[in-house]
Amino acid sequence: MKVPRPYRPHRPFWRSGGRGRRRTVLTSATVALVLLLAVLVLRDTSGPADEGGTRPSGQGEECRPTELLEPPCGAWFGAFVQHDKSDLAEKVHAYEENVGRKLDIVYTYHDMSAVTDSRLEGQLLTEQEQRVGETRMLLLSWESKWWGGTKEQQPTWKQIADGDLDDSVIDVQARRIKEYGERTGKKVFLSFDLEMDTRTPASGSPEEYVRAYRHIHDRFRDLGVDNVVWTWVITGYLNHADLFERLYPGDGYVDWIGYNQYNYYRCHKADWLSFAQTQHATHDWIRAHIADDKPLMLSEFGSADDPGRPERQADWYAQVPRVVKELDGVKAALQWNWRDPGPHCDLAVAGDTAWHSLREAVADPYFNQPLK
Repeated sequence: MKVPRPYRPHRPFWRSGGRGRRRTVLTSATVALVLLLAVLVLRDTSGPADEGGTRPSGQGEECRPTELLEPPCGAWFGAFVQHDKSDLAEKVHAYEENVGRKLDIVYTYHDMSAVTDSRLEGQLLTEQEQRVGETRMLLLSWESKWWGGTKEQQPTWKQIADGDLDDSVIDVQARRIKEYGERTGKKVFLSFDLEMDTRTPASGSPEEYVRAYRHIHDRFRDLGVDNVVWTWVITGYLNHADLFERLYPGDGYVDWIGYNQYNYYRCHKADWLSFAQTQHATHDWIRAHIADDKPLMLSEFGSADDPGRPERQADWYAQVPRVVKELDGVKAALQWNWRDPGPHCDLAVAGDTAWHSLREAVADPYFNQPLK
């Protein structure tokens, strides 16, 4: 069963003003050197993953991931694949068969319910996640919710910030993640309350969110958890720009920044937007107003289909490699392969033509980087 997600009403498309780019004057010798290095990098990083999910052996050490799991020579490809907690591995394998490659990142969701052996919603790093994570990275989205719980059981940002959930939830999960890292040597991407700009004021004020985020971060640090890559994920709708600035926990607390932008089309009665139209404005705003050097993640991207023009979704996915290469610092792109609430809101890949297009897009060498 798909976990509940915040409703995303269609918001007006906003285009940021032109942002000046610094230009460097290069000497002829420097240009020649840059061209030579570019040829060498392309030679080392060319070629998609093989059927077993491994990368070509020719990639040099300069393309190995950084300590914060940033791929220096390209970008990761990942997905949210609809699943029950008990069949994640099966559903991921089926998706990979369709897309023709192994995922770099698998995206899952959890609530902050009390931890029990039988309730997997509140258990970060389930057995299935650990199984999938053996040869992939994990992005764990941790929600300040208790799915199916009473109103009184729903955590607030103030309660989290005040430490009310430390003993029952925060410390338990911190120790699970720490043990996973010690046993496997693996890190995980962790997002606290993705799309938090849609959760205020119901969950609290922006200032309370920042306090809650920092409390979780500091609690993990105090418990010696050093295998988390802290990922801050917003919707990216720029009529929330003032909120984003107030909700940002600070450079010292954020490793990656993610945003979720879609071509909804008939879903939410939106106009058709190209992949470039869904991404550039938010990217440029983040770079100008939040962080000009943090690695960025298209933490959810996808498109509705157009029943009147079956090839339209395929054409949309064909744009992905070119556009991602244009977006400074975008180091991961995760396709959302399910639906959103509302009529005409199935955002999954719609058929063989679209699957073929996505398969070709993510076979691009730019999306095939060494995992270690």
